Amino acid sequence: MAKLYFYYASMNAGKSTTLLQADFNYRERGMHTMLWTAALDDRGEHQAIESRIGLGADAQRYDAETDLWQRVTAAHKAEPLGCVLVDEAQFLTRAQVWQCARLADEANIPVLCYGLRTDFQGELFPGSAVLLGIADALIELKAVCHCGRKATMNLRVDASGAAVRHGAQTEIGGNDRYVALCRRHFSAALGSAR
Repeated sequence: MAKLYFYYASMNAGKSTTLLQADFNYRERGMHTMLWTAALDDRGEHQAIESRIGLGADAQRYDAETDLWQRVTAAHKAEPLGCVLVDEAQFLTRAQVWQCARLADEANIPVLCYGLRTDFQGELFPGSAVLLGIADALIELKAVCHCGRKATMNLRVDASGAAVRHGAQTEIGGNDRYVALCRRHFSAALGSAR
């Protein structure tokens, strides 16, 4: 029986690297995979999914209008899929997360989703909230705060490195815009008046 998995973490925990390793493992065994990532994240210079350690792969891109059920099942009919892997899963809509669950339940295709749990204000992303609620397996990947504790929060910073307290939930960026911190240092950076 296929399952829906949610691998979640703060920034810099190796989510994309772990996804690419899982993809390699399936392909090494002769299975076909289908990779997806958010269309709004266009940081990859060479490939749609790129990790900080230099690994990368091409992927389909989804936006809020993409019907994952239809697209994946059509591909599965043409060439049976061993797995579907979704990077930046926090950007999935509620309906798309349920489509991923349906792919596991009805099409019997394992779906591995990788994404952030919370935004720069400590709020759940919509896609992550649904995944946390319905995924068959929740796997936390670990990042490390500068103090050595587990980093669970994503602090948005401006060009000078100061904490950003307000703004849109989604602003694409890497180490230049976000710092992974433990809750203690996240709260300290934002001040006690959250």
